[in-house]
Amino acid sequence: MVLPEDEVRRLFRAMKTVLQMLRDRGYVVTDDEIAMTMEGFTAKYGHNMKREDLMLVKAKRDSGEQIYVFFPDEAKVGAKTIRTLICRMNDDNVTRAILVSQQNLTPFAKKMIKEVAKKFQVEVFQEAELLVNIHHHELVPPHQVLTAEEKTTLLARYTVKETQVCIC
Repeated sequence: MVLPEDEVRRLFRAMKTVLQMLRDRGYVVTDDEIAMTMEGFTAKYGHNMKREDLMLVKAKRDSGEQIYVFFPDEAKVGAKTIRTLICRMNDDNVTRAILVSQQNLTPFAKKMIKEVAKKFQVEVFQEAELLVNIHHHELVPPHQVLTAEEKTTLLARYTVKETQVCIC
């Protein structure tokens, strides 16, 4: 089945954002993958691509820790898909994953992700959230970790306690 052009474009934009996100987090992503054009995307995956074909496996630069990126075919991801994902992660000894869904997950799927959260870290994004990479937008300043001294200065400047703000 050939996907409509607008759906292929959405998948291309979501994939591009995911690749940028992975690179920002320290995973090995080549310049060719980041610079891929829409034509290159359709040449690589074809016009009759399935979302499952877009699955990625990337390793972290320093530790070699792997992460899976899943694009399930189902519009509304249920417990069966999550079970399959977790089994695959368990078999391959991978503890991190990103799940890119078309719509919200079912309540059972959300519950399942919470149940396995101690062993497997699964982040869920909807395609619509990944159409634009907000961290690469010109109006978003670069984010950086504060030193202990900078943190103390910031808290004093706004007269707040560390428990009152999210300092990650």
